[in-house]
Amino acid sequence: MEQVEKIWTEHYPKEVPKSLKYEEKTMQEFLKETASKMPEKKALHFLGKEMTFDELYEQALKFANFLKEKGFKKGDTASIMLPNCPQSVIGYFGVFLAGGVVVQTNPLYMERELEHQLVDSSATFILCLDLLYPKVMNVKGKTKIEHIIVTSIKDYLPFPKNLIYPYIQKKQHGIVVTIEEDSNTHKLKSILKNYEAHELSIEVSPDEIALLQYTGGTTGLSKGVMLTHNNLTSVTTMCHHWLYKNNDKENIVLGILPFFHVYGLSTVLNFSALYGAKMILLPKFDAGDALKAIDKHKPTVFPGAPTIFIALLNHPKIKDYDLTSIQACISGSAPLPLEVQEQFEKVSGGRLVEGYGLTETSAVALANTVWEKRKLGSIGIPFPDTDGIIFSMETGEPAKVNEIGEIAIKGPQVTQGYWNRPEENEASFKDGWFLTGDLGYVDEEGFFYIVDRKKDMIIAGGYNIYPREIEEVLYENSKILEAVAAGVPDAYRGETVKAYIVLKEGEECTEEELDAFCRKHLAAYKVPRIYEFRDELPKTAVGKILRRALVDEEKEKQKKVN
Repeated sequence: MEQVEKIWTEHYPKEVPKSLKYEEKTMQEFLKETASKMPEKKALHFLGKEMTFDELYEQALKFANFLKEKGFKKGDTASIMLPNCPQSVIGYFGVFLAGGVVVQTNPLYMERELEHQLVDSSATFILCLDLLYPKVMNVKGKTKIEHIIVTSIKDYLPFPKNLIYPYIQKKQHGIVVTIEEDSNTHKLKSILKNYEAHELSIEVSPDEIALLQYTGGTTGLSKGVMLTHNNLTSVTTMCHHWLYKNNDKENIVLGILPFFHVYGLSTVLNFSALYGAKMILLPKFDAGDALKAIDKHKPTVFPGAPTIFIALLNHPKIKDYDLTSIQACISGSAPLPLEVQEQFEKVSGGRLVEGYGLTETSAVALANTVWEKRKLGSIGIPFPDTDGIIFSMETGEPAKVNEIGEIAIKGPQVTQGYWNRPEENEASFKDGWFLTGDLGYVDEEGFFYIVDRKKDMIIAGGYNIYPREIEEVLYENSKILEAVAAGVPDAYRGETVKAYIVLKEGEECTEEELDAFCRKHLAAYKVPRIYEFRDELPKTAVGKILRRALVDEEKEKQKKVN
């Protein structure tokens, strides 16, 4: 039986159209419209302090006016290096209102990672947390950064938390950073105090680039995925219709997923701007804090990852909190275990379904229906106006039903391509289809399944990690002769990073030494959790290290243990 075109639409709820109507507007136009329609509606809640959509739009305009005065032009790129907080939302829309392109930057990045992203994106402005200011200054001279805008978590804390925070910061991080303003260093607090919220007449087309969202590269260097305003608004429109039972309700979205990850950006921040939902922002994930937030603020929509749901279920005091406000959860970034799905639905009374997407698809492309048919182990069916196909690994043609091949996607949420990467673009697209690099199959009813990854990417705790990047760091250690990194099964993170090491003759090294070495050069989530020292590594006849053989070896060990 041949794969049938769009057979999956038979499983759409009657409330979800097969094709949607998309408004030709930019992200900033949607925010302006929302602020105009519901100015007093709460846009966000952050650790006790709230902000209306009118206030958010006004502060974003002030930031945009600052950018323009400092020479920021339409099409320029600006980096935002913040956790989930009001400033990250203000900066995001401020850059859009100034006609610019946002570069979301992970606050966990080490200097070498930060330098690469800033250089590659040609960012001229960066908005960062005060704790990250020294790191930014250390790489500034190697980049095109002209202006650094600094903010502190305490700037948006209510009294008396704002007075207490510096002491907490010093206790947690050992430092309190003092910022001296000059012609190139600015405090966001001063900008919002001194600039007017003038409307700017900068025309931006919805098909222009809005976001450079960096993802790992198979070569070890991250690459910028170009996402347009249309990409971002179309996927948000799809999510809105998929959650059709919530359309006429007061939606409150739990913002645990970080905005520097496209999943959190699309399902929390952009969703809020387009549909006037209130965001509950948490700057970092802590299971206890998350449970308190759910109990107190009653979110209705909860985008998350399996590790988040697992941590909440395993919290010793989960029974002390009321989670019944939650109506819909879409889990992404890693496979969702059945027992996690069933347990979380039991304690919340809501629905938790698995979805699938990539940075290149603006976060989501497929998902199980929330209130209708779903299949265990399946990543679901394509969203409205989204096509999915399996290309045979043998013939390169469309595969038959249940035949394993490479998953490819086509739809209005799919990227235009990679920033300054013509070779990558050539390899990643085929006749208009984006090749995901994931291997899977589609069944007789049009439900898709993932079985493996064509690329060597590791997904640990929802983060995409590329082995080559870790290996390059390990090879900088003078004691190491050979090194390979691989993802191995982990009950909590889905996968975790393991490094296999061959030392040079006569050298000695411990796991502790390598851990300390890696932490100097890699974000914490990329650092190997396990090290194994070997006399030699498996190789092909031409000397290429067989990473897959090591992964298979680990799987066999797991089988014996279980």
